[in-house]
Amino acid sequence: MTFDCSFLEGLPLAADRISVADERRESHATDYGTERLDDEGVLPDAVVWPASTADVSAVLAAATDHGVPVTPYAAGTGLEGNAVPAHGGISLDLTRMDAVVDYRPADRQIDVEPGIIGSDVDEYVAGDGLVFPPLPSSGDISTIGGMIATDASGMGTVRYGEVADWVLGLEAVLADGTVIETGSRAIKTSSGYNLTDLIVGSEGTLAVVTEATLELAGRPEQVRGGRAIFETLDDAVEAVFDAVRTDVGVAKIELVDGLSATMATEYLGSELPDAPMVFLEFHANHGVETEIDLCRTIFEDHNVARFEMSDDDAEMAALWQARREMAYAVSAYDPDLEPLHPGDVTVPISSYPEIVRETKRLADEYDLLVPCFGHAGDGNLHYSVLVDPDDPEQRTRGEDLYREIVSLAIELGGTATGEHGIGEGKQRYLEPEHGAGAVEAMRTVKRALDPTDTLNPGKIFPETADGERLTEAER
Repeated sequence: MTFDCSFLEGLPLAADRISVADERRESHATDYGTERLDDEGVLPDAVVWPASTADVSAVLAAATDHGVPVTPYAAGTGLEGNAVPAHGGISLDLTRMDAVVDYRPADRQIDVEPGIIGSDVDEYVAGDGLVFPPLPSSGDISTIGGMIATDASGMGTVRYGEVADWVLGLEAVLADGTVIETGSRAIKTSSGYNLTDLIVGSEGTLAVVTEATLELAGRPEQVRGGRAIFETLDDAVEAVFDAVRTDVGVAKIELVDGLSATMATEYLGSELPDAPMVFLEFHANHGVETEIDLCRTIFEDHNVARFEMSDDDAEMAALWQARREMAYAVSAYDPDLEPLHPGDVTVPISSYPEIVRETKRLADEYDLLVPCFGHAGDGNLHYSVLVDPDDPEQRTRGEDLYREIVSLAIELGGTATGEHGIGEGKQRYLEPEHGAGAVEAMRTVKRALDPTDTLNPGKIFPETADGERLTEAER
């Protein structure tokens, strides 16, 4: 459906803040996840770059009045089509709102606009020995607003938690243009509904974040990193489980299976063994060697073949390179194969060995390549089902395999998506994971805050997956 967005010309926006040019619209039709699948996405009817909260408020109020959908857009690095304008309308690009509004190092807090890149926050506060700990692996290309929208997390979640754990408050704009403030600068509050946590992870379907108050942490004085190489994948995952339940002071603990290691070797031209690996990083202000020794002892109980650690930044970077480049290595492995939807399940840590074993068993059963890697310490498994896109039968097998893994994760008490969000790709799993009653409660919240279904329609809820916006009855 095409929408008339000419009303934007009557808003107090600079001329260079609005575009209906094909090139601009095409650049906002997809995100990274849909591009990987050669999906052409959906063209918005207009792209708007607000410069302030007032701009966002004006656009949303007018769009709601005219019945035009609005899809917030950050850096486009999402993997589930979260920023794709499923119903056309306006793509609201917040990347030009990228300022640091206020910085309070004594309180370990910073107020930022949503378009600032995550690693830029770290760089800004580094001089005071501070850091924003929950940055995902894509923190150097992703915006804070995008991370808040999907409640992102990454390699350090096992120690530092996810982005939601570090957001103290928000300024946000509702669909009708109302500006609200949530949370406070206090590190705890029991005052009223927790609107901050409601908006974090809502994928731009409830409000548009225009400012965030983030909590910071001190940079650890001792950092050691490296990897452990195992004879079998079972040994590797059991070692991870044992280390986590023993509460070893590890900040990052990542899994790379043997197939993934092979792919990384070919991609990087390195000489890595084709064996399962666990990548490790320890953070401490004192006693880091004690934690490393404890981890080594645990890993030795699980037949570790090599345990390599370093405190040199360059050496650590070299040791970790295979894990950092994993997604690119998988995509480049075979030009005749492409990955289906990005696997992003998370289970309780006690079930991690089982989800990994079952994933590899299913790969054999379906006779498909399925490299497994991910943030093992928090139970997060990333996997890619590789198929020939021109082979319908193989694609069907791949879809069946993918769904079996997600269903198993939910059966084990886990989730269909640990960090990428529901978006367009995981809608079918919302009700199996949460139950019909909980999903209806989510719809009730959506209807209350956005009764006209202005904000990012076509996301999260299964009934919008076919391209229809919520009907009057559903609203």
